[in-house]
Amino acid sequence: MSPRQSVLLLADGSVFEGEAIGAEVPVAAGEVVFHTGMSGYQEVLTDPSYAGQIITFTTPHIGNYGISRHDNEASRVHARGVVIREMARRRSNWRSDEPLEVFLREHHLAGIAGIDTRRLTRVLRDTGAMVGVFGTADEATLRAALAKEKGTAGKNLVAQVTTVAPYDVKNSVAPGVEPLRVVAYDFGVKSTILRCLSEIADVHVVPARTPAAEVLARKPDGVFLSNGPGDPQTVLQAPEIIRDLLAADVPLFGICLGHQLLGLALGGRTFKLPFGHHGANHPVREVATGRVEITSQNHNFCLDPASLGDRVTATHVNLNDNTNEGMSVNGKRAFSVQYHPEAGPGPHDSRYLFARFADLMRGVPK
Repeated sequence: MSPRQSVLLLADGSVFEGEAIGAEVPVAAGEVVFHTGMSGYQEVLTDPSYAGQIITFTTPHIGNYGISRHDNEASRVHARGVVIREMARRRSNWRSDEPLEVFLREHHLAGIAGIDTRRLTRVLRDTGAMVGVFGTADEATLRAALAKEKGTAGKNLVAQVTTVAPYDVKNSVAPGVEPLRVVAYDFGVKSTILRCLSEIADVHVVPARTPAAEVLARKPDGVFLSNGPGDPQTVLQAPEIIRDLLAADVPLFGICLGHQLLGLALGGRTFKLPFGHHGANHPVREVATGRVEITSQNHNFCLDPASLGDRVTATHVNLNDNTNEGMSVNGKRAFSVQYHPEAGPGPHDSRYLFARFADLMRGVPK
């Protein structure tokens, strides 16, 4: 069967010609971003934080090790599309269940391959993340879809990815050790985060709009604020919920969007980064120790620590652009980080933060 021709159009007028892969979708539209990790394409594609986005992988060969059903970060794909240089012709991994191409078709995700992803990444780096469309439709149809696409800013994407009903994640705490009780707010939580939390606690996951009173009635040892997609300022109920949790002095731990929402609850501001942080190789320095961690990141928005004044202490900083990567709330048992300590995909330099959360809940001195 001959390749299906596909075209990618960007809002700045850039055009990239390639071939269609994955699901047969005439038009795929979204905000185009690039991911710099060398591996982890499956985790990235199933991460709810990528809702509304078309993902460009800077690594030229994708699909080398296939797909393992155990590595999905959510039950379905939330990304709008995938852009790659070349699909691997064969997969090589003993854990692989199926090829990436089959996975894309099963999850109704379209892609475009055979384009110059180095050029595309330079465009996004210099111009900033922008809306784009690709597909097998004619150019007039693609351009009409491009004119309608608005990107992720100003959209409450959390409402599209949060669970509709509470559920529990069984703990894996060692026998004889009393597990803690954690309530996790699902703003788009990843499965790997829940696995890490289950190593220290019984985890009860709740929808994003669950009132604080309902959570506090469960008498949790701590509350977790998850990652998630889009603009934090559109998650309207979250800051008020978090303020109620802070007033109750329950231990809090936030990751990514949870970090931003904690900042908004304290009266801070967020802003959109030019092209975001997406990859598994971002250096972050812990302020107190000087220790540098190589981290996994996925976010378009960032918290302005100056807007919080003396309400917080900055704990981590990004060494690429000096943006804030972590904070602790002064006078409260609450802290958060912008990056992903669960690191699905790796590296695992920052997983100690889950143990730090456990210590906070148990009242262990710093």
